[in-house]
Amino acid sequence: MSYPPPNDKYGQPEQPYGQQPYGQQPYGQPQPYGQQPYPPQPYGQPYGYGSPYGPPPDHPQANTILILGILSLVVCGLCGPFAWSMGSKALKEIDASGGTIGGRSNVKAGYICGIIGSIGLIIGIVIVILYIILIVVAVGSSSTY
Repeated sequence: MSYPPPNDKYGQPEQPYGQQPYGQQPYGQPQPYGQQPYPPQPYGQPYGYGSPYGPPPDHPQANTILILGILSLVVCGLCGPFAWSMGSKALKEIDASGGTIGGRSNVKAGYICGIIGSIGLIIGIVIVILYIILIVVAVGSSSTY
């Protein structure tokens, strides 16, 4: 009695050791003329994927806004309102361009840093005003006997 060959874990019949399944050539043997092991791959990107000209150019002020926003956090809070207003204008221009102007991430980061820097500047000004008022009140109350 002849039994069918045992199946492997994927349900395919196992081949005896040293024999190749039908249609496969042993390692190192060339494929028969006219047959290719895989379909030929096209060169470059298939049609419809990405821009053939690369990414769009960044907004001309994208890096300036980013630098002003970072400076408003680290060094000088006076840069914050400039980064905030320039970033708002640049974001509107990028959105209106329909994808022909890039650099949105740099502008957005500078815009957010400008907002945070402006808030820090306002808090700093309020603290300085309260400190001056406190000094004036203290000097005025100590000079009267």
